[in-house]
Amino acid sequence: MFGIGMPELIIILVIILIIFGAGKLPEIGAGVGKAIKNFKSASAEPDKDPEKLEHPENSDKDAKA
Repeated sequence: MFGIGMPELIIILVIILIIFGAGKLPEIGAGVGKAIKNFKSASAEPDKDPEKLEHPENSDKDAKA
């Protein structure tokens, strides 16, 4: 019902082009690409144990036990 169609996308892209200019668009695209890549890699990593991060001296004892 509230989808974005082709005319809306064209208007948004024209506004972005006016605001940032043609020279900045590749830099913005590269930044967005790096952000997405970092987000995907961070979400794929296993969760760290918050207790071991707060008290690193206890993690040595857990590893030896």
